[in-house]
Amino acid sequence: MEQGYKGTGRGGWSADGWAYAGRVGVPREETVQIVRRSAMFVPANMPKYVEKAWTRGADTVLLDLEDSVTPGQKNNARAMVKDDMPVVAKGGADVMVRINKPFEMAVADLDACVWPGLAGIRFPKAESEQEIRILDRLIAERELARDMPLGAIQIAVSIETAVGLQNALAIATASPRVVTISLGSEDYTLDMDIEPSSDGKELFLGKMQILLTARLAGIQAAGLMASNVNFKDIERVVRLVREARQMGFKGSTCIHPAQVQPLNEGFSFTPEEIAHAKRVITALEAAEAEGRDSVAVDGKMVDIPVADRARRLLVRAEAIARVEARKRAALEANNAR
Repeated sequence: MEQGYKGTGRGGWSADGWAYAGRVGVPREETVQIVRRSAMFVPANMPKYVEKAWTRGADTVLLDLEDSVTPGQKNNARAMVKDDMPVVAKGGADVMVRINKPFEMAVADLDACVWPGLAGIRFPKAESEQEIRILDRLIAERELARDMPLGAIQIAVSIETAVGLQNALAIATASPRVVTISLGSEDYTLDMDIEPSSDGKELFLGKMQILLTARLAGIQAAGLMASNVNFKDIERVVRLVREARQMGFKGSTCIHPAQVQPLNEGFSFTPEEIAHAKRVITALEAAEAEGRDSVAVDGKMVDIPVADRARRLLVRAEAIARVEARKRAALEANNAR
């Protein structure tokens, strides 16, 4: 690997250019700007879904080479994925690809999809930092060979086993490419020999560990507090998204276009929330100018932590607004053709 590669995150690489020397607990500024409220899975070998994906409004289209593609169709999906990428990107969404594990399959997947236009790789069933380091190097080799910016392709890791959850922090800090982490509910409960429930109570400990890991690693946590495989129950999806945002998750995957809008709306902020955040900041700044460190806003006490939370909300709201503007412009441009 090219010496001195710094990636896009904290810290850098050790002298041998292999082990990432990130600093645990230091937020990565660029991850705040990543907006992937909705990441919609689309089988890479299904043209009827690929051709419509750009119209669905998702922040990210996840072309899938893994679970939604049968073993006999893997090679066919790989042959199609490069051409799929510009199609699903027409609506302004980020394009990511979920690859397979083990590595003999992953290498073939990377050969097929690491091309200009790819925003990131979703790596399933992550269980060790060594896997992420190897994945990082495999991606870098292809970036260099194809004249792509080194370090541009991000990694979203999915924790789906007890071993992976135990090693989550090491996985999350193994490479500066890692920007999101999630818990794959279905595979995790299978690995744990747990019967999934509608309220997701069996996932609570794992979900909280994902949130803690994301915070320590300075990356984003993605997911909901319970499974959302029932795409017809939109009211439940709305409730799950509201709960997930309150807990600290920034977005989630989905398997059906009907789930996109609830995800986009639920992981955004209402005009009232944005207006309140601005009032909080203005009021505290005025109080501080008078030598006070707290003030009442809408009948509630506001101090420095409350104002800091309001500032974070506004930064995130601005990032969301930029993504919405990008998608709107892309849709208008394509509809005008």
